[in-house]
Formats: sequence, structure tokens, C-alpha cells
Amino acid sequence: MSVTATPSRYVKLRRDLHQIPETGFQEFKTQQYLLDYISTLPQEHIEIRTWKTGVLVNVRGTQPQKRLGYRADMDGLPIQEDTGYDFRSKHPGYMHACGHDLHMAIGLGILTHFASHPVQDHLTFIFQPAEEGPGGAKPMLESEELKDWMPDEIFALHIAPEYPVGTIATKPGILFANTSELFIDLTGKGGHAAFPHNANDMVIAACQLVGQLQTVIARNVNPLDSAVITIGKIDGGTKQNIIAEKARLEGTIRTLSADTMTLVKSRIEALVHGLETAFACQAHIDYGSNYLQVYNEEKITSEFMQWVRETQQSYHIDLIECKEAMTGEDFGYFLESVPGFMFWLGVGTPYGLHHAKIEPDERSIDLAIGLMTRYLTWKSNR
Repeated sequence: MSVTATPSRYVKLRRDLHQIPETGFQEFKTQQYLLDYISTLPQEHIEIRTWKTGVLVNVRGTQPQKRLGYRADMDGLPIQEDTGYDFRSKHPGYMHACGHDLHMAIGLGILTHFASHPVQDHLTFIFQPAEEGPGGAKPMLESEELKDWMPDEIFALHIAPEYPVGTIATKPGILFANTSELFIDLTGKGGHAAFPHNANDMVIAACQLVGQLQTVIARNVNPLDSAVITIGKIDGGTKQNIIAEKARLEGTIRTLSADTMTLVKSRIEALVHGLETAFACQAHIDYGSNYLQVYNEEKITSEFMQWVRETQQSYHIDLIECKEAMTGEDFGYFLESVPGFMFWLGVGTPYGLHHAKIEPDERSIDLAIGLMTRYLTWKSNR
């Protein structure tokens, strides 16, 4: 297991949070855990607010000229955990499989430092619910609770299984893709398997559509651009000798530009409309949750990367300028409104994000706390 032998205070927090994963806007235990911990910190310089199941903390600056923000997401996933931990999820069928337990522990660690050691500028700590869906960033940005604590610049990180501990990776410009969920419901006419001419088979229609959807990327998107359509789930029918009246496709769309997302959706809609005609059926498309690209502001990100290069030897940090990824993250909504950046934090584990066996190396927690504490101090003093 990738766990520390003698866990630090913040590793212990992570392990507590790991045991209570909750899905979007259901993070009631998680919110209370955060509030209980924050209540133990010195209160002289901080103010606390809640928004839905999220938590906002203001750390008042000593001579404020601006406000810096740090965001950590809170929700877990509907995945049955299959790790070797002795602190496994206590919620059957749910797991922190995307690292949000580490994200929160790191955020609490940074907050703990500044609650006792405020810097010149105001700091806003944002513990955001519903990142995995239905999306908490956009409505949180529009909330009254955040309005007068809105940062001038904002930062966040995301764990990266593929990078070893001690590595951070980022780049100016686009880091994560535009993403959209995709749900297509088909309705035809069911019947007995022995009399297919009297029915209208939605399993056949669904299979036809899956193949057609793959042509959208291959024959409509510029080969020098990047886009993905993945159908991850198909439901159809009730029994092996009954022709299916209904079928449902569930998938995701990823693009590196908003214009390409619009193009892909228009082609999907054209194909589905053609399918309705070809199979004499009815179809309904639902795009579910849609997330903007994560676009790192170029000047601020370059400045951060240069700061890391100048300090990395002292703190054993390896900085990589990475390529963009097709990952989705609703932190993109924050970066649309507030300049800033996100970076990958290496956690060195063979299992990827959203995998039931993922065991991030916990040494990354204190490393990230130290990195961001130093960076925010440096940033505020400039």
C-alpha cells in the first residue's frame, strides 16, 4: 500500500475523510468534518461561511492589497472500494477514487498555517462540493456567500497517479478539456423474439448508433485538433427472447476547444435524427453536466513555474511542463472568471483516477502543503 508509516496530522485527516465519501451536494458528513476541524484553529484572523454542502473560509490579511484564493473539491464517487487500506470507505458503494480526500487534507493544511500566520493579502479557501457532478463550481461562483470574498487570483491542484511523489506538472494555457456528459434514450416497439417483423428493435438501433458516433471524430474533427466520444454504458431490453422496446446509451464528450464541442454535438444530433428516421423510433439526447476547459492564465502560470524552478532544489520538487489532457474539471468555471492555474500533483500509484484500487502515495500531502504555503506567502509579499 502507498501509505505513510507514521502518518502526519494531515495524513490522518485524509484517512478520516477517505472513510466518508459522499456524492455531489450530499457531502453532509464531509462538510461537518471540515467545520469541526476548522473550529479548532485560531479564530482571530478567520471567518467561516457555508454554501450548500461547501465551506468558505476568509483569512484576513495584515495589509491587504488583493485577495488570493485556493480551492479544494469535496465529493466522492459511486465506486465500490477495492483497496488494501484499513481505513476503507464506510459507505458501501462509494469511494474517494479521484483524490478529493487528499485535496481537502492539503487545503486544510494550508489553511492551518495561515490561520496562525496571516500574510499581507486576504486569502479565500474554497471547499467546493459536487465537482464530479452535477457541478458545484458554477453555482458557487454565483452565490452571495462567495461574492465579497471573490479572489483576484485562484489556484488548485489535482492528484496525478502517473507522476512520482515530488513531481508537479502544469503548463500555461489549456490544461484540461471541455467536457460534456452524453445520454441518449431510444424508444421503439418491443415484441416476441420469434416475430421480429412485428417489432422495432432498439438494441439493433443502439448498436448502429455506437458505430456511427465513432465517425464524428474520425470524419468531422480536424486531425490536428483533439476530441473524444466514448460510450461507456449501454442498457437495453429485459429478457433474451424479448425484442427491446427501449435502449439507453451513456457516454462522454471531450474536446480541446469550445467550437469543437459545438461541432461534435451538432453532428451527434444529426446522426440521432437520422436514426429516428431509419429505425422509425423516437430519441432523446441529454448532455447532463458540462464543464469548461481548464485554462491556466499564461502570465501567472509562467511566473509560478519560474518560482518553482528557482526553489525546487531546496525543496526537492521536480517540475514538468506537461501536455494538455482530456480530463474534465469544473475548476474551469473558476478560471473563466478569475485568473489563476491548476497543476498536477504526483502521487505515484499504478491505478488511475476513478479506479477502485487507487492508493495515492500519502507523502504527497505534506509536500503539497509546504509548496503552496511557501508560494502563497511569496505571492502575497510581492
